[in-house]
Amino acid sequence: MAEISPVELLELFQRAQAQFTDRVDAVEPDQWEDEALPEWTVADLVAHLVLQALEVPPLLAGEPADALEGRFPDETTDLLGDDPFTGWESAADAALGAFAEDDALRRTVHLSRGPTPAGEYIEQLTAELTVHGWDLAVATGGDTELDGELVTAALVFAERLPEDGVPELYDPPLDVSAAATPQQRLLARFGRRPS
Repeated sequence: MAEISPVELLELFQRAQAQFTDRVDAVEPDQWEDEALPEWTVADLVAHLVLQALEVPPLLAGEPADALEGRFPDETTDLLGDDPFTGWESAADAALGAFAEDDALRRTVHLSRGPTPAGEYIEQLTAELTVHGWDLAVATGGDTELDGELVTAALVFAERLPEDGVPELYDPPLDVSAAATPQQRLLARFGRRPS
């Protein structure tokens, strides 16, 4: 598959954010404490993505991930505030703005795993937003159909992951049939069993 241009990467990231935003907006007040993933509530899942979004501007500015330890609240309620939707939207806007800066996608970010091209970093975040959008939809009874172009882009990222997953980051992949759809293959690659 041809390399994705910086403009396309930014558009895909924006679409993944929009898809996730729609799902956050659909969370009912009594669903925030429901289980989204093992040991994670809906609030925990959204807070995880808020934290990822908050880290984008300093990482793109050249700060190493290790220097961000303790900068942001570590409690879900502190990250989400009184209005989780607004907390998510504000963090997402800041991340998108940072990626949209001139030459941002040509920079190198210093993640905990080491120096990473910003283009690869935005691909990772786009894939995570896409898969976690599905997680959130499943947890809240929302629409579990993912944007086909986001699925394709996330599969490109997923195919570069180690065959046994990444400890504490990505579960090992599950087996799927040869007839599986792209969305089913993507979810299985991230250790999800689509129904």
